[in-house]
Amino acid sequence: MKKIVLSTLLLLLCSSVFAQNTRLQDNNQIGWLGYFGTFKIANQFSIHSEYQWRRDNYITDKQQGLLRVGLNYQANPKLQLRLGYAWIETYPYGDYAINAQGKDFTEHRTYQMATLTDKISKFEFSHRFMLEQRFVGRYTNPALSVEDDYLFLNRFRYMVRAQMPIIGSEIKDKTPYVAVYNEILIGFGKNVNENIFDQNRIGILLGYRHNANFRIEGGYINQTLQLGREIEQRNVFQNNNGFIVNTIIGFDLTSKK
Repeated sequence: MKKIVLSTLLLLLCSSVFAQNTRLQDNNQIGWLGYFGTFKIANQFSIHSEYQWRRDNYITDKQQGLLRVGLNYQANPKLQLRLGYAWIETYPYGDYAINAQGKDFTEHRTYQMATLTDKISKFEFSHRFMLEQRFVGRYTNPALSVEDDYLFLNRFRYMVRAQMPIIGSEIKDKTPYVAVYNEILIGFGKNVNENIFDQNRIGILLGYRHNANFRIEGGYINQTLQLGREIEQRNVFQNNNGFIVNTIIGFDLTSKK
């Protein structure tokens, strides 16, 4: 019995090593700068706005630009729902471009999101669930300079985040804090191709809440991304490491002066 177990473990280990060796690896240094704004317009409703300026070689080259807007509904103090739209422009970067022709491409998304929050002692937790309907631009002819078709893709995202104050027992005005998060992105549907596993993102951040209207945070981000196509019958994985800086603002437009 022991011999069978050991043989099985050895076989699994060899298979894992072989699978790793058949992958093409692409390592990049990234820098992500983000703006996030929330504007309360009614008792339970607010407008979400967001722009992320994503760069390669830390800051010098283009990676991606992302604009996202949405309508929030605060179902209760611990549950927020959102419907929205996103526009994304992705550029060729790294050793293996995401687009097969090595060109930039546009993507349009609609999305639905639910965020659950809770607090245990000094720790604040959030769980974000998101469904995306993606319309990804593509070129049916390499000679084209503008996308002439859009591929429809579905994606599910889950992010867990924990944060805590560095000083005191809660994150309030004039409070520094530390945050960590992990997000996994999974493709599904008939056009998913190679990347059922699409991405994983890990962040370690230091933040500062100035007041209820303004926060800033920054730190380290790791992005592991699988291309949706093979090259020479091999899967391609990007391992992107770098920095991230987020500016978060929020205003209550319903407040009376």
